[in-house]
Amino acid sequence: MPGKYAKDTSVSVEKSKAEIEQLVIKYGADGFSTSWRGELARIEFMIDERWVRISLVLPDKNSNEYQFTETGRERSQPVAYKEWEKSCRSMWRKLKLIIQAKLEAVDAGISTVDREFMPDIVMPDQKTLGEHLVGAIGEAYDTGTVKGLLPEYK
Repeated sequence: MPGKYAKDTSVSVEKSKAEIEQLVIKYGADGFSTSWRGELARIEFMIDERWVRISLVLPDKNSNEYQFTETGRERSQPVAYKEWEKSCRSMWRKLKLIIQAKLEAVDAGISTVDREFMPDIVMPDQKTLGEHLVGAIGEAYDTGTVKGLLPEYK
């Protein structure tokens, strides 16, 4: 897994999730949940009347990165699992850092919840703003025109 921050952390995924929950509560969230299915994990919280959903794509346990050493030797399943788990721990620590920085910026008056969490804000149709915009951004660059980026809400 690329990146240096928390590369070798021993903090469990469960502890990182709990710390994220405590963090968002500290900064004013009035609802929080975590969920996962397969390789997709999510955290959701309500803050400043906004529903925020952050998705985290977890590494594939069967990836060669975990199944084989750098020299190409096959790892035993317990060792491969430990390598995968290490990557997951690192990802959750990075997510905690990102959320903490965003909430601190909001708390300090440097930014707003809307600005910091814009792609993760859940719209009335249950999709995040980011899910709506990804295709529209590519289309705008391809066509050179900016059309309605969001569906009409009434």
